[in-house]
Amino acid sequence: MSRHLVIMLHGVGSSGGDLAPLGDIWRPDLPETGFSAPDAPFPFEQGVGRQWFSITGVTEQNRPQRVAAARTAFDATLNRLMAEHGLAGRPERVVLVGFSQGSIMALDAVVSGRWALAGVVAFSGRLSSPAPLTPPADLPVLLVHGARDPVIPPGETERAALTLQRLGVAATSHILPGLGHSLNTEGVALAGRFIATALSARE
Repeated sequence: MSRHLVIMLHGVGSSGGDLAPLGDIWRPDLPETGFSAPDAPFPFEQGVGRQWFSITGVTEQNRPQRVAAARTAFDATLNRLMAEHGLAGRPERVVLVGFSQGSIMALDAVVSGRWALAGVVAFSGRLSSPAPLTPPADLPVLLVHGARDPVIPPGETERAALTLQRLGVAATSHILPGLGHSLNTEGVALAGRFIATALSARE
C-alpha cells in the first residue's frame, strides 16, 4: 500500500520501462510514494513499443477525437494501478507524469474534468483535448519542453500553459535551452520538486 502514487506515461512507440528509472531518482525524497510506469494499451502499428492512440494519419483536426476515443482504456489503466496501490477512488493522492503522447493523455485526464488529481507533469507534450475543457480549479500542472524539440514544437507547451491558466489551472511552464525531444537533469529535478510540493499540499 502507498500513501501516494506517481504514474508515469510513456510516449508513442515506447514502453513503461523507459520512464521507470525516474522513480528511482524521485523515490528518496518521496518515501511513502509508489511509482508505476505502465505500458500503453495498444501496440504501435509503425514499429515496436506501445501507444495510447494511433498516430497513423493523425492531423490537428482529428487528434482530439483520437484522444477522446483513448479515454476508456486510459482510465481503466489508471483505475487498475490505483487499486493495486490501495488508492482506489483517491485521485487526489495521484500525480501523472507524461512524456510526449503520455503528456497529451495526462493533460486530457484533467482538462476533461475526469480526474481531480494532485497534479500533472507534462514533458514535451501538447494540449489536444476536445471541448469542453472543464479542469478542476487550481489544479497544479508543470509543463517542461526542450527548446530544440523537432517532434513537438515547444510553442505547444507555451500555448497549453496559456490555455490552462485561462481555465483556472495553476500551470507553470519551462522551456529548456538546447534540449530536444527528451528529458534532461534539469527537467527531472524540476519535476521532482513539483511532485513533492503537489503531494504535500494534499495532506
